[in-house]
Amino acid sequence: MTLLGLEWYWWLVIVVVLVIAIPFKIKFMKWWSRREQEKRKGQHGKWGDEE
Repeated sequence: MTLLGLEWYWWLVIVVVLVIAIPFKIKFMKWWSRREQEKRKGQHGKWGDEE
């Protein structure tokens, strides 16, 4: 059985990789967002306190 030219087991491999990769991507995006917020806070506090 083939679907779009790939055997069924390749589709299974693709689905497994996506199921594993998507939570890691979400976790990375949340971490990156927190990192950027902390970086912005650090810059604001650093320059805002000197006056």
